[in-house]
Amino acid sequence: MPTVRPIICLILGTALTLPLVGCGQTVPPPGSDGDAVEQRAIEARTARRRTGAQVQERALTRTIQAVYICENAQQLTVDFDNPRQMATVRTSEGLAFDLYQQRAADGIWYRAEGRDLRGRGNEATWTVEGHPATRCRAVD
Repeated sequence: MPTVRPIICLILGTALTLPLVGCGQTVPPPGSDGDAVEQRAIEARTARRRTGAQVQERALTRTIQAVYICENAQQLTVDFDNPRQMATVRTSEGLAFDLYQQRAADGIWYRAEGRDLRGRGNEATWTVEGHPATRCRAVD
């Protein structure tokens, strides 16, 4: 009976692998799907890209939110409402102020009621009448 055991193992081994082969499914070697994952990631990034005109149109017709952290540890959350040409600034203390867009040579400038928000890129300056100006940086 010593020869029966290897034959049974061979039959069982073949029977277990036949369904995979018969269905046309192949098992990729470990680590071979990395190229496919990378390709899907590239396609996803490409699908999200917009032209400069599309980005500008989107920015001009929507409200955009930015969060600034200032030198004095104050946090400002600013909703830039571009269609209405205004910004709502919310401070760490829970106060909210509506500022109106001003003509700036470069960057942003909003002001109202003794408050002023100016900036360019990620940098901004928050000024409240009677207090020194505070430099801030966007974190979002």
